[in-house]
Amino acid sequence: MAAELKVLGACPLDCPDDCSWVVTVRDGEAVGLRGNPDHPYTRGALCTKVNRWLERAGDADRIRYPLRRTGRKGEGRFERISWDEALDEIATRLDHVVRGHGGEAIWPYWGTGTLGYVQGLEGTAGRRFFNVLGASAHDANICSSAGSSGLKCTIGSSAGMDPEDLAHARLVLLWGTNPLTSGHHVWKFVQAARREGAYVVAIDPVATRTARQADEHLAPLPGTDAALALGLLNVVVGLGAQDEDYIERHTLGWAEFRERIQEFPPERAARITGVPEDAIVALGERIARTRPTAIRATQGLQRHGGGAETLRTLACIPGVTGDWARLGGGLTFSTSGHVKLNRAALFRDDLRPGPVRTLSMSRLGEGLLEVDDPPVMALFVIAANPVGSTPHQNKVRRGLAREDLFTVVLEQFPTDTTDYADIVLPATMQHEHADLHDGYGHLYLTWNEPAVAPPGECLPTTETFRRLARRMGLTEPSLYDSDERLAEQALSSEHPWLTGITLDRLRKEGFVRLAAPKPFLPYAERFPTPSGRLEFRSQRAEAFGLDPVAGYTPPGEVTDAERARRFPLALVSAASHHFLNTVFGENAELRRRSGGPTVRLHPDDAAARGLASGQRVRVANERGAFEAVLQVTDEVRPGVAATSKGHWPKLSGGANANAVVDERDTDLGGGPVFHDTRVEVSAV
Repeated sequence: MAAELKVLGACPLDCPDDCSWVVTVRDGEAVGLRGNPDHPYTRGALCTKVNRWLERAGDADRIRYPLRRTGRKGEGRFERISWDEALDEIATRLDHVVRGHGGEAIWPYWGTGTLGYVQGLEGTAGRRFFNVLGASAHDANICSSAGSSGLKCTIGSSAGMDPEDLAHARLVLLWGTNPLTSGHHVWKFVQAARREGAYVVAIDPVATRTARQADEHLAPLPGTDAALALGLLNVVVGLGAQDEDYIERHTLGWAEFRERIQEFPPERAARITGVPEDAIVALGERIARTRPTAIRATQGLQRHGGGAETLRTLACIPGVTGDWARLGGGLTFSTSGHVKLNRAALFRDDLRPGPVRTLSMSRLGEGLLEVDDPPVMALFVIAANPVGSTPHQNKVRRGLAREDLFTVVLEQFPTDTTDYADIVLPATMQHEHADLHDGYGHLYLTWNEPAVAPPGECLPTTETFRRLARRMGLTEPSLYDSDERLAEQALSSEHPWLTGITLDRLRKEGFVRLAAPKPFLPYAERFPTPSGRLEFRSQRAEAFGLDPVAGYTPPGEVTDAERARRFPLALVSAASHHFLNTVFGENAELRRRSGGPTVRLHPDDAAARGLASGQRVRVANERGAFEAVLQVTDEVRPGVAATSKGHWPKLSGGANANAVVDERDTDLGGGPVFHDTRVEVSAV
């Protein structure tokens, strides 16, 4: 019997948990995959999606060889070619673009299909190559830019408390987050808090899997969370429960923020949010008397016009109560700001010949159809499926359909986006290449060791760009650094929390916790703001055109009176339990389990339209439409239409929820507004 080999690695997907995994290899073949039982956060468990990882890797539809388009753009017809042919054509076309339009006519479009520092995150793989060419910079704003920008106004960083410390909380507010579907490992720490008597409240327009397990559920209208936060603080301050000592020693602008709080009595907050006044009063009283209180808020909460202001205001709650100074208190949105890797050494933006423009990930249609001087003439899509994931789907398709646009897609499967490519290059999957990861939901670094050889002619993205650099005759030495060398450069930071963390150690142990102090209270004494204090009043916010005092910004389209008349339902397109963004969207079993595209309406909204469960309906506005099966349920509050993201358009009737989403930006950070969308629902 052949000996089995256990290889440690890391899940690469866009999830806060960044699971450590163990691949079982027999005779060069991966025959098993499980969560690493030794990892303090993963604890042996993977999610329902990643449990099918090896099945996905061996799927017959996997792209294993370079391809060249033979049909019209969008048809998805290709012929197999050699790597030499592919590299020759790409090199020739890029040289033509640079000579005719300049390097900025190239757009390297990186997504979050992998968050590794070597193969994917922010374009490490290929970033140096495009810097040498002087290509446009890519703003990877689609995930958390609004919330991160808002938090920096209040606490100076996007990073907050360690999610593991939720176990020490006595009141847990799961605000706009559904961990039992997306990032489920944090639930272990919520359960630990519960066993010690903690009370758990879910705040979400939809009664999600998580909300149904909570002790209490509040359902505000999408985009009104900051008004709810101010209403809760109104109750806290009305009871005199603010921590005056903490406020005096550690905050800035309290007098002005207190006036702002007074503008939002519970009755006004109830009118804005749709949450009953008595529920606001009751939760406000609970916050007033419960220490420590912890807030878990994730990315969906800030994907609307007022997204930055929302996180900015939520971070003020533990400033008023003093919970930032208590173990188990504060707010956790992301931990990535605590990871101080040497990004400058990794990215090498100094290789650019001069300043370059920045193009927005969430405004791809605009970038391809409206940006000029120069126009985008070459597009590289890496670890992304923008036709399925990006706002204003029909506009994106029009841009990708340009015959004068040269498009290269590095992919593992024939997505809606590869259908528009001129050249498709086969990319490795995580257990087939090396990578370095952190999690934006914990404080561990993880090394991913390749476990098996890739199938066919698939290459790591790093190797693809090394070969392309050689083909173009580029002489910059750093373009040819090995994957291990790239990881070592990332780890070369002098930050004290990285002391003793080397590539050799990571390869041996699989994962290492940052050398952060324990107990972990990052802002008990000082915040990384200009004042060193939590800033209820922020000069940074004022400089960006926001009200200097934290407050409530209406979401925009959701509260536009004319749009509300024409399109009376607020659409929420949340994470699917069965897909991660559009990853796994091709898997037949997971598509079956998902039940296909559905939209949920409250019984009152369904009755007003003469609709019933099981009907096929059209969800539409002036930008486009998608079709889904209707579910009538009181799990959705009145005025909201709830669907899930991740369905591949070509496997779902030709469109998904992004057909109706606009390319507008959030109030700060340039984030997308997926949950700031008005629609009408009608029978097909």
